[in-house]
Amino acid sequence: MGKLIDLYQEKPETVLRVFWLIIAVGVGLIVWKLPISSELPVAGHKLLALLATLVILFVKEVVPLPLAMAFTGAMLVLLEIGSLDQVWSAYANPVVIFVIACLMLGHIADHIGLTNRIGKFLLARFGNNLLKFSLFSCLIFGIASAFMHDVSAVTIGLISLIRLMRAADIKPGSNTGKFLVISLAFSCSAGGMGTLAGGGRSLVAVSFLKDFTGETISFLQWTLHALPPAVLIIPIIWASVYFVFKPDKTIKFPETMIEESKKKKPLSDKEKITLFLLIIVFSGFMLSDVIQIHYSVIAVLGVFILASLGLVNWEKLNNEVAWAVSLFIFGGGIAIGRAMEYTETANFIANQILPFFEGKSWILVFIAVGILASIFSELMANVAAASLVIPVAIPIVMEMGMNPAIIALGVSMFSSFAYLFIIGCPPNAIAYSYGYFSTSDLFKAGLVSQITATIGIIIISLLWWNILGVYI
Repeated sequence: MGKLIDLYQEKPETVLRVFWLIIAVGVGLIVWKLPISSELPVAGHKLLALLATLVILFVKEVVPLPLAMAFTGAMLVLLEIGSLDQVWSAYANPVVIFVIACLMLGHIADHIGLTNRIGKFLLARFGNNLLKFSLFSCLIFGIASAFMHDVSAVTIGLISLIRLMRAADIKPGSNTGKFLVISLAFSCSAGGMGTLAGGGRSLVAVSFLKDFTGETISFLQWTLHALPPAVLIIPIIWASVYFVFKPDKTIKFPETMIEESKKKKPLSDKEKITLFLLIIVFSGFMLSDVIQIHYSVIAVLGVFILASLGLVNWEKLNNEVAWAVSLFIFGGGIAIGRAMEYTETANFIANQILPFFEGKSWILVFIAVGILASIFSELMANVAAASLVIPVAIPIVMEMGMNPAIIALGVSMFSSFAYLFIIGCPPNAIAYSYGYFSTSDLFKAGLVSQITATIGIIIISLLWWNILGVYI
């Protein structure tokens, strides 16, 4: 015992890491020993035990998160939850490539000076008040996420913001830094629900609705029903993160930056070319389903063209992009999501929960389906979560005589609030890559934000839809 105390005094971090590692493994073993219904395959039971271990590793950050997510892939293979090809192919998923390419596009825009212009534009409009600047930044980039992919919006928004934060000497790990970065990431995730262009979850919801009912929701109809709730929920999420971290309101951006932001300078030739190509790329994201080209391909082509024109130094770009975060965190998240699907774990959970709400008020069903989609989105891509929940929920809803369109809308909305873990949604991981907060910081902010966002979106959407007089 004395030696252990001496070791703790000499290397407290090492002792705590080992302690939490033992706890994580112990919790996993307990879950494995729990009696589980025979309806769940053995591989699914193993997955639940592994997930219990991983949650502790993620929250306590026992090892660096990218390493933990690489370990996840190895354990999925070692425990025979998935085959070698099933698991490691997830780390080369098109979403992984898309995120890396978007990070590159953001850094190219920064090198050219476009993100600096965005920061100056925001400073000129919203001044030196940190809270006002943050709120309106969250609204602007949150709304932008509804019309371009949230990955693109959060990348450009964060690069613009962090340049200003460094000028104001806002340090990584400070409450102010955590507040500014996390609130922007959460806002971009929420904003994506606003239109069918904001994320694949909405398109999947509309597709399943048509398959099951023959009905469809147009781009305009979706925007009318989802964009106002998306915009109104952003200040609630922003306030939730503020409540958790209490930023220093006395911090000001340098006056020289305020004065500089008011000066109008014409775009350089490089800025014009880059801006033109970025507009084409982002338009391609919005129209990817129409032109039948995956947005990862569009993003990579955009990077290739910009690099070919000599608008970026490849060595500098290669050093600045957080490859490990993009590759391992997103790849590991996709591997977990796939395992939830092919082991039938997600379907098992959904079938255990949703039938309890059959015959209940449609509002309760709406809430139950939404929360289930939100929980699944913490451990898999929200597109996958929607694909698993909607086919189970729509038949129940139709049997009750409810309008299934509310399920399509609800799943897309609720799955936008995957705030607890870095793997929950791309904006979380992109924000994490800048080093301003830890996984436990995200969990604390995410827990409060997810609760307030869930309650808020229920109230806002039901009131708004009642005004529209369509679904109630």
